Amino acid sequence: MSNRKNGSNTGRNDDGTFGPGNRGKPKGARHAITRAVEELLQGQAEVLTQKAIDRALEGDVTALRLCIDRIAPARKDAPVSFDLPAMQSAVEAAKAAEAVLSAVSGGEITPLEGAAVMGLVEQYRRALELTEFEKRIDALEMRK
Repeated sequence: MSNRKNGSNTGRNDDGTFGPGNRGKPKGARHAITRAVEELLQGQAEVLTQKAIDRALEGDVTALRLCIDRIAPARKDAPVSFDLPAMQSAVEAAKAAEAVLSAVSGGEITPLEGAAVMGLVEQYRRALELTEFEKRIDALEMRK
């Protein structure tokens, strides 16, 4: 017989959902190992940080990478700058999409940056269309 926890001994139903009266782990609850490690390290952050810095200064490449990653982490996103026309209608949003494609094809921005900007243009276009749709519905209702 396996020691594996299953629905019969974890307070869960057969389908994996929590049974009556068992709401599961409270929000924000942390794993026991995480709490134990934090307890061991409590009050040692300064000493450990200084040790990592000392090792990095002595030439330990791993310690140096750790220190640099904390001081200047890799950027996950960067601002892009190129001409994008104003958008007040879906037609103008199409012109903005054309500007994004032109910027990508001209090498002003990368294809990934273009895709991200294009997603924003598309969301804005949808918002413009929804606003226009609401105006039309309001106008029709006012006629009645």
